[in-house]
Amino acid sequence: MRQAIHLSQARKIMDSGERFNVSYVRAKDGSIMDALDVVSLRYDRYAGTRTIKFMRSGQLRTIRDCLIIGINDFDVYL
Repeated sequence: MRQAIHLSQARKIMDSGERFNVSYVRAKDGSIMDALDVVSLRYDRYAGTRTIKFMRSGQLRTIRDCLIIGINDFDVYL
């Protein structure tokens, strides 16, 4: 069984500036996406969104923090 951490602890990991792996649910269709080797660039507190950058490809993507279900082999709960 994997260990679980609270979303606030996951935010600290993402805000640290270090590379991490994250799993999240897509809002459009509910599919689970895995983002490997990413860095958080920006967090919008009012919208609850975060811009992440894939280090291998340079692609930028915006995700919602409430849809994050895993980070660095930890399950995330609200």
